[in-house]
Amino acid sequence: MAKPNYQFEKRQKDLAKKRKKEEKLQRKSMPKTDAAPEDASGEGEAQPNVDANPAPDQP
Repeated sequence: MAKPNYQFEKRQKDLAKKRKKEEKLQRKSMPKTDAAPEDASGEGEAQPNVDANPAPDQP
């Protein structure tokens, strides 16, 4: 029976951690640069879209 290659498993695990960490940093950095527009438009768009759709139908 073949011996398990622990170094390979560790390397793959470390690479996955690194990839996940980099993705998280990218997600965090995006809102920082566009924090005001995303917060204002992201929250603002969600509520008016819900409110705007029924409002034109009613009048």
